[in-house]
Amino acid sequence: MERAELSVMLVDDETERAQLLEQALQQHGYQVICRLTSTAALRHHVERLQPDMIIIDMDSPDRDTLEHMAVISQHNPKPIVFFAEQDQDPDNIRLAIQAGVSAYIVDGLTPKRVKPILDVAIARFHEFQQLRQQLASSQTALAEQQLLEKAKRLLIKHRGCTEAEAFQTLRKLAMDRQQKMTEVARDLISLMEVL
Repeated sequence: MERAELSVMLVDDETERAQLLEQALQQHGYQVICRLTSTAALRHHVERLQPDMIIIDMDSPDRDTLEHMAVISQHNPKPIVFFAEQDQDPDNIRLAIQAGVSAYIVDGLTPKRVKPILDVAIARFHEFQQLRQQLASSQTALAEQQLLEKAKRLLIKHRGCTEAEAFQTLRKLAMDRQQKMTEVARDLISLMEVL
């Protein structure tokens, strides 16, 4: 995606500061599609407008802002950049990162820093999303393997067969039914647990 195409939702409770930030964003080819003064309706606006990135500029994140960011990160993940004026509290930084912030920048923003900060935030966001997908894929594969193992153990116990024979039984059932082995294993487990 080219930078000129990136749409930004800007949240800033200070009008003058927001105008300066919006000008800096436009100079670097970003399109500000929405400017809010608080995070109160942030989730609604994100769902409605689907920005490519969210920039929040405030003194420090309050509890409500952290909750709004966490909900967005969970349900509609976007790169979030948080600019804090003077907040150097490590707890606030940690909580913001846990809430899904891709970059937490202390001491405000100067126009020349906009592009590199946003580039890094986008890169970190995409890397985190990739790791998240890999983790979900690994967890799914592990759960499927555990399901197959449980079905094989039940077949071995009830039929008195070897592990290889139990695997072949599951495989044949899957082919005969034109189902995935995990689906057959799930059905088999349900049936054998009833008996």
